[in-house]
Amino acid sequence: MKISKSIKSSFAILALVISATGYSQKTKMVGGAEMYPTKNIIENAVNSKDHTTLVVAVKAADLVETLQGDGPFTVFAPTNTAFSHLPEGTVENLMKAENKPVLQSILTYHVVAGNWSAKDIAKMIKKNGGKVNVETVNGSSITMMMDGKKLKIKDASGNIATVTIADVNQSNGVIHVIDTVLLPKM
Repeated sequence: MKISKSIKSSFAILALVISATGYSQKTKMVGGAEMYPTKNIIENAVNSKDHTTLVVAVKAADLVETLQGDGPFTVFAPTNTAFSHLPEGTVENLMKAENKPVLQSILTYHVVAGNWSAKDIAKMIKKNGGKVNVETVNGSSITMMMDGKKLKIKDASGNIATVTIADVNQSNGVIHVIDTVLLPKM
């Protein structure tokens, strides 16, 4: 089948328009794996070598189906290293069936309803005088602030996480990788 020059030109122009308007989303590398904006949060997270503890915890808390849902969700995703900074035995204890409600509470404390880019968050922080309190899916608040150009998140326990990789777009929201596990008041 022969394609005319005008059709080829039309496709080239369409590709340029899509690219220029931002409709083509690029993948980001997280934990040695490409994160595809066409996949959902769980489909991408399972491929990140830096988030194996988080994935196991999400499965133990029966939150896989939720995070595969339509969303949109903004997830602050702690790395394996972040989990390793918790007191010894904490992660193993949280994975026990009898502690599932606590694990669910901690994990949903890392999720905000909506699709919030780092730029959106920075605007909210600036508009609110340098800090903004945001309610998480578990019903408790986190405080977001800037430290220079770095986005920081303070939990109810006083821990401060830094976003190390921002704006990892997903089909059902966005992930911001963080270096500290956020803990709600228990």
